[in-house]
Order: sequence, then structure tokens, then C-alpha cells
Amino acid sequence: MTPHLMDLGAQRLAGRSIGAQPATASGGRAAGFARPAVPGEVDLTHGRILYLDDVSVSFDGFRAINRLSLDIAPGELRCIIGPNGAGKTTMMDIITGKTRPDSGTVFFGSTIDLLRHREADIAQIGIGRKFQKPTVFEQLTVFENLELALKADRRVAAAMFHRLDSAQADRLAEVLHTIHLAGSELRQAGTLSHGQKQWLEIGMLLMQEPRLLLLDEPVAGMTDEETARTADLFLSLKGRHSLMVVEHDMSFIRRISDIVTVLCEGSVLAQGTLDEVQADERVIEVYLGR
Repeated sequence: MTPHLMDLGAQRLAGRSIGAQPATASGGRAAGFARPAVPGEVDLTHGRILYLDDVSVSFDGFRAINRLSLDIAPGELRCIIGPNGAGKTTMMDIITGKTRPDSGTVFFGSTIDLLRHREADIAQIGIGRKFQKPTVFEQLTVFENLELALKADRRVAAAMFHRLDSAQADRLAEVLHTIHLAGSELRQAGTLSHGQKQWLEIGMLLMQEPRLLLLDEPVAGMTDEETARTADLFLSLKGRHSLMVVEHDMSFIRRISDIVTVLCEGSVLAQGTLDEVQADERVIEVYLGR
């Protein structure tokens, strides 16, 4: 129990509805899309939490993703590297429903066809995404940012009268500790360093209890100390969550990675340990240089 966090929750501004999701006549389902699966119900029978097979997409004649096949195991921390324009961001866009491929298959677990779901539904299913630039509510406190990210009914009436229960308070305290911001819950988010804002945004994702986290260049712009603490953070999440990390910092990747996938021209060029892909002549030619 963390009573002080519950007390902070009671101080929420009456009527604030940031993050509220308006109800729709269709119950939140768009025509042509499947009803979202229940969060947490991910079938891992086949030992894979994410599966892409023969995925392609073109923009104005340019093939950004070219017959891409990739799979990730539950609890795995997979690093994705490759030159600019290799398709890393487009791949994440496809997984999260922002971009629809021209062909191919994308599954979350064994039964959830991500191509049948909308972007908002995919987030509810259990896939969280963090972009390179942190997007936090800078005028609110660390605590308020995390509180708003809680899995809860965000319709206006519910948001106005919501109060943290003991389980939610304990969860929030746990996340604060995980993201290295314990004791900073009353700080305004805008006063945090760049690295701390990155951690706060990761914490906001963790409040949603995702099964899979997609993280785009998470240590860009961080100090060496912040980068090291971020590596510790990711390693602490490994096993409890599956992580896909797109990054260019090779020393950071060396510290956290088991398997590294190299993308080039929209498809997998090489895969293995960092030492293995760094020794691959094709990777040296197109990405690492000599």
C-alpha cells in the first residue's frame, strides 16, 4: 500500500478529461474492422508473440517493406538495426495499425490478426509504442501523467470521479521505481531532463500493462549515465514484457541484446548476435562501414 499516492490521486482537478475516449454509436468498432480482443488474452501456443510473414507495402511506387518476415518470442528483447530508409519505422507503423500493408500477414500471438484491427484497438489489445521524441503532458506532474495512463474508463463522467484504489496506487508506485522516478512524482514533467521524460513516457506505456513494447531510438539524446540506466530499465522489463528496440547506438545494443535483426531495403538482411551481424560482410557494406 502507498497511501501518499492515493492522497495525491484525490487531488486531481475536478472535470479534467485528458485522455478521455468518447463513446461511439458502434461501441468503438469501425466498419470493416474486427472487434478488439480482450486485453491480456494473447494465445502463445506456438511460442511467438509477434509474427510477420511476407509483408510488403509501397508508397508512390517505392517499396518500403519488401516481403518482410519476422517473429519474436514472448519475453524476448529484440534489437532492430539498419540504415536510414531500411523500413524500421514503417514496420512499426504496420504492427500498430498506422499503415496497412499491400500484402502479407501480421499476428499478435497465434490468433489475433492485427490487420483486422484499428490503431486504437491494437493499443488496447496490448501493444504499446514509444516514438523517438518523448510526448508527455509537460504541465502536469509525473504522478498525473502516470495516473492518466492507467487502464480505466476514460469517459468524461468516470474520469471526473475516478480515485485510485490500493492496487492502482501500488502499481503506480511500482512503475515509478522501475523508471527511476520514485520520489519525483510531484515534479512537473516539463522540468525533467530529456532522459527522464523518456522514462516517464515508458512508464505511461507500462501503466497500460502491454504485452509487447515497440521502442524507437529510446536513448537518442541521452547522457551516458541516462543511457546506462535505460539499459538497466530494459533488462528489468525483459521476460515480463516482449520488447522490440530500434536503435543506432551499438554500445547500448551490445549491453541489452540477445538477438539483433538487421533490416535493409524493407527486408531482413541478417540476424543473430551482435558479434555475428557485425561480422557479416553484407551488414558491413550497407550499414556499419569499414
